[in-house]
Amino acid sequence: MSRSFWLKKAVKFIFFAGLFVVVAGFATMSLWNWLMPMIFHLPVLTFGQTIGLLVLSRILLGGFGRGGSGGWARGRAWKRQMMQRMETFSPAEREKFRQQMRSRCAESWGRQPAEAPAEHAL
Repeated sequence: MSRSFWLKKAVKFIFFAGLFVVVAGFATMSLWNWLMPMIFHLPVLTFGQTIGLLVLSRILLGGFGRGGSGGWARGRAWKRQMMQRMETFSPAEREKFRQQMRSRCAESWGRQPAEAPAEHAL
């Protein structure tokens, strides 16, 4: 694909990301200024303070990477998808795949986890 295609795609992404930030900021500012001063006697926020509050809450509560609570669901979906693929393999293909994964990842790939030790009674 041409360079201009990717440039247009990047400009479009930046535009819509900026638009999202502005809309989310004004929505949050409006809700805060409508509810919080009246209910909890908190100060009215400016747009800049609202964006700062959104960034702070994202850092403290959600982080900026992928994962979070959705990470577990994606992991389960990936495992389910791999199991469905493995079912379509012949036994020879399955063994070949396992050998490749053992050589690439680790010697213990594909083994069942060891039994957890029994807890001692006090």
